[in-house]
Amino acid sequence: MTDQEPTLLRRLLDIEELKRLKASYFRNLDTKNWDGFAGVFASEAVLEVPEAEMVVNGREAIVKSVSEALAGARTVHHGHMPELELTGADTARGTWAMFDYVEWPAPESGGRVGLQGYGHYVEEYVREGGRWRISRSRLERLRVDSLASDVPAVAG
Repeated sequence: MTDQEPTLLRRLLDIEELKRLKASYFRNLDTKNWDGFAGVFASEAVLEVPEAEMVVNGREAIVKSVSEALAGARTVHHGHMPELELTGADTARGTWAMFDYVEWPAPESGGRVGLQGYGHYVEEYVREGGRWRISRSRLERLRVDSLASDVPAVAG
């Protein structure tokens, strides 16, 4: 074993933990597991969604804002092609290509309204209490397709 191997192994493990963190973000968001969703954020995290002119500060406020915005919605979020960089012993940053599908019922038409979005999450991470957490997340959508309200809702 060379002197660099433990450092390389630690870096690879950290990068894998960051991937698992983002997977947990998506799974908890789509299953509406708000306690699990809260657990992916640092206590003083910041969430930014420029297209909605939204900046939310703090883990509890992020969960409240997102859970209220998605009340009654069916969502599917995918993150791909992570570009992750360790910037310090307990800090990192990354960019994820993303796709999201967000659908709310449209009671007046019996159909649905919503969007399909494509873009990137640009994030910063911090290790808190021995675990990686999201300290800043900025959703930058490059394209948004609206879902028509006359499309019948799909059970499921």
